[in-house]
Amino acid sequence: MAEAWRRAKIALGQRLNLCLSIRRTRDEAQPSSSSSDLTGLGPWRALSPASSSSSDVRLSKPGSGRSSSKRTCAICLGAMKTGVGRALFTAECSHVFHFQCIASSVKYGNQACPVCRAKWKDLPFPAPEPPPHGRARISPLDPPPWPAEPGRMTVWRPLPRAASAGRRRRPHAETGAALDDDEPLARSSSPPRSRSGSLEVTACPEFPAVARGADAASLTVLVHLKAPPADASHEARAAADLVAVLDVSGSMAGTKLALLKRAMGFVIQHLGPSDRLSVVAFSSAARRLFPLRRMSAAGSEHALRAVHGLAAGGGTNIAEALKLGLRVLESRRQRNPVCGVILLSDGQDTHALSGAGQEYGALLPRTAAGPVHAFGLGADHDAALMHAVAERSGGTFSFIEAEGAIQAALAQCVGGLLSVVVQEARVRLECVHPRARIVSVRSGGYAARVEDGGRRGSIAVGDLYADEERDFLVGVAVPALGPAEREEETAVLAVGCGCRRAGAGAGEEEVGGDVVRVRRPAAVAAGLAGAVEVGRQRNRERAAEAMAEARAAAEGGALAEAVAALERGRRAVGDSAAARAGDGLSAALVAELGEMQDRMASRQRYEVSGRAYVLSGLSSHSWQRATARGDSTTVSVDGAAALRDLYYQTPSMVNMLHRSQTFTPPR
Repeated sequence: MAEAWRRAKIALGQRLNLCLSIRRTRDEAQPSSSSSDLTGLGPWRALSPASSSSSDVRLSKPGSGRSSSKRTCAICLGAMKTGVGRALFTAECSHVFHFQCIASSVKYGNQACPVCRAKWKDLPFPAPEPPPHGRARISPLDPPPWPAEPGRMTVWRPLPRAASAGRRRRPHAETGAALDDDEPLARSSSPPRSRSGSLEVTACPEFPAVARGADAASLTVLVHLKAPPADASHEARAAADLVAVLDVSGSMAGTKLALLKRAMGFVIQHLGPSDRLSVVAFSSAARRLFPLRRMSAAGSEHALRAVHGLAAGGGTNIAEALKLGLRVLESRRQRNPVCGVILLSDGQDTHALSGAGQEYGALLPRTAAGPVHAFGLGADHDAALMHAVAERSGGTFSFIEAEGAIQAALAQCVGGLLSVVVQEARVRLECVHPRARIVSVRSGGYAARVEDGGRRGSIAVGDLYADEERDFLVGVAVPALGPAEREEETAVLAVGCGCRRAGAGAGEEEVGGDVVRVRRPAAVAAGLAGAVEVGRQRNRERAAEAMAEARAAAEGGALAEAVAALERGRRAVGDSAAARAGDGLSAALVAELGEMQDRMASRQRYEVSGRAYVLSGLSSHSWQRATARGDSTTVSVDGAAALRDLYYQTPSMVNMLHRSQTFTPPR
């Protein structure tokens, strides 16, 4: 009787366990309210384009509950359901992930749980798979560059502990190795096309007349450049070599990393087959995920899988990562005309700059291999470091205040880099009258020279995006005319520009500009208003000077003095003739200076966002190029950008921002 009762209890227990298992499977198969908005986008799903901040994401924190951790993959933030064709992996620490997500993460050297950071002994790893058509893999660390064959099954096996230790060290082995394994450039099969339009060079004096007897009167001349529009055939724009240096430290875990992966997916899918990309990921150390590769179909697939496999953890070694990224550009065997580094970080450098007295400029060689476009994310990044790196290399610094704006900020930057139509532009200035002299060249961040005793000058402008404009103020001493000199008009300054057109069949061009002439009456009425175009650029300079003065005061602890400097600049711009005439840029500058005052209302506010906001504004006005400042990259449905960016954003940038809003990540 006792034996029969024991068997009945065992059978009842087995039936109860079976019922609980079926119930659990059914619950997991039902979409929950916390994850229904994340399904259908695979590893790239994060925030919808309409979301503007991380508070809109309805996600539970990883590990906050058994139900949430079972239903949401902590790597891709996608829903995990049984019976939908995606295998799941349960780790030793009981956390569950998509098998493909965690296997890709392990492939790139990550051997700790992304949720609790527990070290694993048994890791998922693919068994060797013969490449199709006898093609060898690029690197043992790289995923195969070809897409998986539909319907093909891959057998995965746990990685032995000994092999695991060896793979952990391999990503850092190339720190001092040669990086000249870039993929050859694409061959152009089409003949050079004729290009519509050319670089425009114009000059406008502040006043149309200077009195005859005025002794060495100073005349301000506005020199204006405008690049030609983008060619509809895309033959005219230059191919680019880009290196993305991405922060994957522990502070990037969760939503930040998911949004970064989504943003990089957008960038990868909008690079052309002639463009090349390399990705450097860094935490406590830096590693190159793959060398410069053309973003053909196979190259894009390779890059997407490599970025998808990133996992967060460790410290923040910006110095090592930046040096590695620049070495990728320096070591190229072949070179596309355009190059640059995109650096994104949300934290302070915890390695190279930990000692007192470290100089931020030491992160870069004296001559950088390419401009570094730096992006500081959130309230904890080192804005001073990022700005210094960008300024020294000729790049821009952007402040991404909200996590949801990562993709928009990168889209705006890439929209410019992929529209370069003019390179190595250099403005040439020459005095026409034998006694005229150049006394000043105000060129912002661009290098300017005055030579031959003031008879000649030049401004090194560099690359110009399609439809991009540049404005410089040149001070010229106009000579007085004696009684015997009866000329009614004086030719003062000749302006021209040399450049190289980008794209197939590019060559050197010399663009003739204007000759500035002024009338020479006996007297000029007092109080005449100068040209609005010159006044507009004066206001831009006044605003930039106020920002620089305020920043210096704030760093010295004098916030009240910083706010006062911004107020003086705001009033000077607002009371100017250009502002009273309704100039849009002047109105935008007044609003921007007011915003900076608000962000300096307290030391805490300045540390959180004021410093980064001011530095990104200085970077924008110094280079006359759009940067992300808070939410300034937002584009409304009707295509109107935020006011402060209207005069720096190009049509290519705005177009890329629109694409970013409607971007659907790959499944």
